[in-house]
Amino acid sequence: MASFVYRAQRRLKKIDSSKLFQGVIIAVILLSALLIGAKTHNLSEQSIAILTFLDLGITIFFVIEIVIRYLAYPNKKQFFRNGWNIFDTIIVVGSLIPTGGSGVLLARLLRVFRVLRLVSMVPELRLLINALLKAIPRMGYIALLMFVIFYIYAAMGSMFFHQINEVLWGDVSISMLTLFRVATFEDWTDVMYETMAIHPLSWIYYLSFIFLTAFVFLNMMVGTVLEVMGQEHENYRAEQHGETSAGGEPASRAQIEKLEQELTEIKKLILTVRDRQ
Repeated sequence: MASFVYRAQRRLKKIDSSKLFQGVIIAVILLSALLIGAKTHNLSEQSIAILTFLDLGITIFFVIEIVIRYLAYPNKKQFFRNGWNIFDTIIVVGSLIPTGGSGVLLARLLRVFRVLRLVSMVPELRLLINALLKAIPRMGYIALLMFVIFYIYAAMGSMFFHQINEVLWGDVSISMLTLFRVATFEDWTDVMYETMAIHPLSWIYYLSFIFLTAFVFLNMMVGTVLEVMGQEHENYRAEQHGETSAGGEPASRAQIEKLEQELTEIKKLILTVRDRQ
């Protein structure tokens, strides 16, 4: 019995890790995205019926795929410790919600999120998302400093320019919205020329603000993301070559899985010898 389970697990693992199966999954995800877009158009009843049938087939395929991945996983308890596995499972289970009744909106939203499974299937996209998530804490401090600069400039703008245009500089909150418009270069020159008619030197206010926000802080954000992304790529490369990120002891996922397979084979031999005795 143990040998049968082991052979079945190895076969499922081979299927799950095959490039053909991965390519089929990506193709089905893209087809699911096309179906979601097609349903937003005015279609005939026959076309809607065909799309519904295809959607049902895609849902069944996703259920089978997640079951294969779960059964092929060496340690079932570790399966749900992987964030991407949890994400895929939630999306697949959510797709089983019927599109009719009170849960129609939730069911449609979860079907839209099925497109995000493309991220979990492509390693390069996973690296980008992981890098972005790890960069968020560092970006938070930059965003906090940017908020301080926004607040200072908004208070100054409200004090100097509120008599010129109450709509744009009436109070601090409105001034911050105006400064966001300036930072995104949305007709910011109109705002500047309006205040320069009364305060000719107000261009210093705008140019200094743009220099700090659009150039300095934005480049700091980009630099932080690129730094973390470089670290993620280095870790991924080291993992593929059986090394740690520091180039130390071998600790790749492939080696761990190979070790687990060898332990399973040893256990199988011990059980066989025990049965013969």
